Amino acid sequence: MTKKVAKPSNSGTKTLSNNAFIERLTRTHISIPITLFFLYSSGLLYWSGTHTNLTLSITVVLFSVGLLAFTLVEYLMHRYLFHMNVYTEARKKMQYIMHGVHHEFPKDKDRLAMPPLASLTIATVLLFLFRLIMDDYVFAFLPGFLIGYASYLFVHFIVHAFQPPKNIFKKLWVHHGIHHYKDNEKAFGVSSPLWDYIFRTMP
Repeated sequence: MTKKVAKPSNSGTKTLSNNAFIERLTRTHISIPITLFFLYSSGLLYWSGTHTNLTLSITVVLFSVGLLAFTLVEYLMHRYLFHMNVYTEARKKMQYIMHGVHHEFPKDKDRLAMPPLASLTIATVLLFLFRLIMDDYVFAFLPGFLIGYASYLFVHFIVHAFQPPKNIFKKLWVHHGIHHYKDNEKAFGVSSPLWDYIFRTMP
């Protein structure tokens, strides 16, 4: 059974925990994770330039591959994790906390990004994991991946916080708006519609 999200509300918010500290951890201003990931990526690139033998051309290629890889991960997580089938109460609750609450209150600006503590923890786990697989190449690949995430956060914020702009972002705004307000089984790409074309989930 596919999760049926609640009818979107363009105002308001939802309390997820009665514990004030835990509730605060579920919220963040969008500028905080974006800034943190740009700094994190800059630090990794600096380390790459000062402590590895990676050339500029290899760094640019790996950074670009990391950026593209994030768009695929974004699509797959949004489609198969955030919109998972909910055939148990536990899965229903998990899906709601991860993503259902966002569909119910899409204009809640404090819940348009994963909280910084969780994000940085995952980024650091990925750093150690990819280092085992990629060795020093991780210091060029992971920055691209993380900048991809920061770009996703930026796009996700502007399409929910502002009216459709009269520039390149309008197509992304409309694309994500279709996912929220017309068909939540389509248009899973946020920062790019590329994988919606490839996997045939374009509206």
